[in-house]
Amino acid sequence: MIVKTLQDVIGTDRDVQAATWCSRRLVLAGEKVGFSLHDTILYAGTSTSMWYANHIEAVYCIGGTGELVNEETGERHDIAPGTMYLLDGHERHTLHAHTELRTICVFNPPCTGREVHDEHGVYPLIEEGDA
Repeated sequence: MIVKTLQDVIGTDRDVQAATWCSRRLVLAGEKVGFSLHDTILYAGTSTSMWYANHIEAVYCIGGTGELVNEETGERHDIAPGTMYLLDGHERHTLHAHTELRTICVFNPPCTGREVHDEHGVYPLIEEGDA
């Protein structure tokens, strides 16, 4: 059994900071449970373009408001507490944070914690044990 609080993660190497967001990685590939779990905040007034070509991501909004744009179809979706979206087709997307937007994200395959978005917003596929 693993029990962890957000405070256990903040300020550690699992607290990843970027220009438009911060992601606190509560569960990573090293836990060997088949998914990773992230508490992510997107900063108010920012836009983040992403494309998880190597991962499936489920996102559940627990705070704030924003808009999700499917860059492949142009579809737009309001994001607010209680909204979930699933990127089951590896969609290129942009998330606009109207206010500070707090989400809970699940990735499969699990992130290791060493991934960095490339110029296309893609996380590389890194497996636990890769150097």
